[in-house]
Amino acid sequence: MLEKTRERQTTGARTVFVNELTNGILDPAEPMLGPVADGGVIIANTAPGCWGPMITPEIRGGHEVTRPVAVAGAEVGDAVAIRIRSLIVTSAATASGNDEVVAGRFNGDPFCAAVCPGCGTEWPRTRVEGTGQTAIRCEKCGADATPFIFTNGYTIAFDDERQVGLTVGKATAETFATDAERLLALPDGSIQHPILTFAPADVIGVATRLRPFLGQLGTTPSKAMPDSHNAGDFGQFLTDAPHAYSLTADELVQHKTDGHMDVNTVREGAILICPVKVPGGGIYMGDMHALQGDGEIAGHTCDVAGTVTLEVHVIKGLNIDGPILLPVLEDVPFLARPLDEAERTRVAALARKHGVREVEADAPVTFIGTGANLNDATTNGLERAADLLGLSVPEVMNRATIAGAIEIGRHPGVARVTFRAPLNLLDAKGIGAFARSLYNL
Repeated sequence: MLEKTRERQTTGARTVFVNELTNGILDPAEPMLGPVADGGVIIANTAPGCWGPMITPEIRGGHEVTRPVAVAGAEVGDAVAIRIRSLIVTSAATASGNDEVVAGRFNGDPFCAAVCPGCGTEWPRTRVEGTGQTAIRCEKCGADATPFIFTNGYTIAFDDERQVGLTVGKATAETFATDAERLLALPDGSIQHPILTFAPADVIGVATRLRPFLGQLGTTPSKAMPDSHNAGDFGQFLTDAPHAYSLTADELVQHKTDGHMDVNTVREGAILICPVKVPGGGIYMGDMHALQGDGEIAGHTCDVAGTVTLEVHVIKGLNIDGPILLPVLEDVPFLARPLDEAERTRVAALARKHGVREVEADAPVTFIGTGANLNDATTNGLERAADLLGLSVPEVMNRATIAGAIEIGRHPGVARVTFRAPLNLLDAKGIGAFARSLYNL
């Protein structure tokens, strides 16, 4: 038994269970869980992101994500392929909406530098008193201390099967607020105040569908930073900031891993390939959303608790700067989808007619780009694709135009650059096998 334990410490455990959360700071100096074996499985219980942590000043990063898990054999310059085996929403209801910051309750950044307006305590501990947007009170002086309130918000209930949702009226929202932790299914280790406490009800009777995904999934940055700012758009707020987590612009580019994407195609069945910038990689996750339209244009969506099962594989020497996504086929843009048998027959006839000796074998792939705005994010995604595949940016632009698409991940600065890439180039980088398995090529 002792020999088996020692072996797993070096080669990794086949399964790692995660029920620990961070206080919102991703710090490579902190110990990781695991390691999980190359090819092993991570099973986690995740907390709602965004609104709950946003109204909990003690949380320093804007979200509560899981404690990172090391992957055996993952070294700096490698990548980790994460196959999302399952996502299950455990919350029965949640609340969300468009936000407004409250002046005087933060030091430069309301997500990661909260300050009590009454006693001036940084990251003050708070308690819930009653319901509504004044319910978050400083434990030390009793002041209303939430850095955020709603400009327009809603409370939404889900059916038992977690297939559909419906926004509810004020009376029901108030009832939910009195049983908020249970309805949100907050993990035992969570310290966030449940956003159902605010009981918003500006939008009533709107029905929608659930399609859960992870707003946060990635690897640990190589310098400590707030989890919600591990991206090229929100990360801009760290540049020369007045608080403890300030970075220079160059440090942000160097250390971030773009784990906070809010890309709604990072869902069950997809494969996400992430850079390794610290030994072991440090896979973390959280901010599960029950649903979201492209862009998360309201700034927030339906944050929920949930269970996650991931399968991980090390890709040696891939040396990427940001995430690469292989979406499920249903999510691949129309022009980027693999040709079916009838289309291939037509293309073969067209090739014979026009003297094209060989039709390129290809597969869809999405390069995530981030930046201060969507134009910068698109450029970043194009450049990441060109760098990895050894193509020029103009060629990537052409391929994304005739056999792909540019789509918004998150407003203001996450973009998806998707196109069918040559399989021989994907094979050379160790990605082709994943594309073949996912798209039956």
